[in-house]
Amino acid sequence: MAQAKLTIDLAALRANWRALAHMGQAEAGAVVKADAYGLGIDAVAPALAAEGARRFFVAIAEEGARLRGILGPAPEICVFSGHMAGDATLIRDAQLTPMLNSIDQMLRHVEALPGHAFGIQLDSGMNRLGMEPAEWRALREIALAQRPSLVMSHLACADEPGHPMNDHQLRVFREMTDGIAAPRSLAATGGVLLGSDYHFDVTRPGIGIYGGLPFLDALPVAFVDIPVIQLRDVLPGETVGYGNTWTAERPTRVATIAGGYADGILRSMSHKAFLWAGETRCPVLGRISMDLIGVDVSAVEGEPESLELLGRHQSVDTLADWAGSIGYEILTSLGTRYARAYTGA
Repeated sequence: MAQAKLTIDLAALRANWRALAHMGQAEAGAVVKADAYGLGIDAVAPALAAEGARRFFVAIAEEGARLRGILGPAPEICVFSGHMAGDATLIRDAQLTPMLNSIDQMLRHVEALPGHAFGIQLDSGMNRLGMEPAEWRALREIALAQRPSLVMSHLACADEPGHPMNDHQLRVFREMTDGIAAPRSLAATGGVLLGSDYHFDVTRPGIGIYGGLPFLDALPVAFVDIPVIQLRDVLPGETVGYGNTWTAERPTRVATIAGGYADGILRSMSHKAFLWAGETRCPVLGRISMDLIGVDVSAVEGEPESLELLGRHQSVDTLADWAGSIGYEILTSLGTRYARAYTGA
């Protein structure tokens, strides 16, 4: 079978969520936006719900409606983008909780869905989403009188524990929310790791659930194995791949494998990435193309049937370093051509 395989270990995923949940006294939610970071919300969300997650976070109402169909009526599903124009029917029918981030959204929500649940998103300094302090002061008493289910903000630099922005945002968030009765939330994965001062009432672990940094102790969740289509012997002076960017300096055994940038193996990893045949590290040769990659398997005994890109030997963040990116992009870029398998259910 010339199809790369993506295996998702649900037992590891649940263990990562449990470890992050146990780091503080707060309730731990789960961020499952972008199809559970590319790993499949249909399998991931029920696994997290079975482990104890009762509050889920998605990016847009359409994701929330899909998640409601998967999980049923019990959990709360919060929508980071709030109440966008045209979302009222989805929000109502799927019983979603929009995280309102402006006065305009507040007006839209109370006019379209009076009495329907909502949360509030505040801007504590990231300047991305949320009500700024002056806007919040004007709306605070009106909003709190309608009993929001959650008041949240988001940290810009939580992956850098010593960054002064963390303390600044913590102080601003406290100034904006101290004394309110509604549950508060500031910490995603990085914020959880910053310590209890950042936990408040609800945490929102995301990337750490899926095996990514900054959660150093995360178990690997995603495993990618790519089949070998062909083996060939390349002589000194011959080249591999588009643009003749790699030239053999010695006799080289080259495996052409069935994967490429159409599968989320980013082209920017060319000349930097490695794959593994058992315990043997094998460098990528030349440019990564859409469907094919050349790999040096000269040190491998026998004829490997597949090579490991992601899993036991290297994480999503290893791949991200080669690509000049972050683990989030690696996970969410994994394409639809993989033969997907779930273990540890």
